[in-house]
Amino acid sequence: MDRSASTVLHVCTTCNRERAAEADDGLSGGEHFFNELQSTFSGSGVELRPVQCLMGCEHACNVHLCDPGKLSYVIGRFDPTAESAQALRDYAALYCESETGQVPYKQWPAAIKGHFIARMPPIKTSES
Repeated sequence: MDRSASTVLHVCTTCNRERAAEADDGLSGGEHFFNELQSTFSGSGVELRPVQCLMGCEHACNVHLCDPGKLSYVIGRFDPTAESAQALRDYAALYCESETGQVPYKQWPAAIKGHFIARMPPIKTSES
């Protein structure tokens, strides 16, 4: 992953996949997903940042993948599982390698297809 030092994955920790599951241990689906992502992304070079809300409640569990000067993506509709976390890590690796943040569809991991919610244009910085 060439440019991963500046790649950030914001993870909504308030997302609820199933309200009944939240009542069992007091953690939201987003908190479970963040925990799953932490172990999966260990050593990836992608910084994980928990955030309180991405306002995508209808699409929980949600993340925002970004890197200055690149396209950024809101990706959601995940179950907080190891398989979902691995799909995000695999996609993030391809994203990091891309100069623009755009990854050809044919390279997307199968478990990430159908989970994209929004794509935002790059934010221009003084360096880009």
